[in-house]
Amino acid sequence: MAEMISAGDFRNGVTIEFEGNVYQIIEFQHVKPGKGAAFVRTKLKNIKSGGVVEKTFRPTEKCEKAHIERKDMQYLYNDGELYYFMDPETFDQISLNADAIGDALKFVKENELCKLISHNGSVFGVEPPLFVELLITECEPGVKGNTATGATKPCVVETGATLYVPLFVNEGDTIKIDTRTGEYLSRV
Repeated sequence: MAEMISAGDFRNGVTIEFEGNVYQIIEFQHVKPGKGAAFVRTKLKNIKSGGVVEKTFRPTEKCEKAHIERKDMQYLYNDGELYYFMDPETFDQISLNADAIGDALKFVKENELCKLISHNGSVFGVEPPLFVELLITECEPGVKGNTATGATKPCVVETGATLYVPLFVNEGDTIKIDTRTGEYLSRV
């Protein structure tokens, strides 16, 4: 039996099944107008397509809670078309196409652990580790005399992704990156 949740109990981060799609609640607001019935205004993110829709619900309206599974999988490699992952416990392998991956693996090296996100057994997304350490493979040297605070320059890391780093960072340095924002955090 599916677990139901009423709109009056919506919280950010809750995933629901609605109109044949699975949505994550990213914003909600209880509205009590002077006249008429109260309602709940929501912003829902379609977890498969990434699109955001706005919907209003009556507080008593019920939706089915969607059971989302997150599983640790090791990213093995990609062959240009497919990305291969392995379950570190069972050694089962699965492959995903680039559409399912999007930009998620931009900063992820082979053999790193990621979380594969699935609904009813179908994987629709990958969560990289929050922080990764990567080697800088291409970087212009910092310009001497440029001491502008906050000045940055583009660099390429070993996964092929480009990001902006402070001027003192050089090719050959290993840096720590926040994968959610793609921001440089520190040298390692």
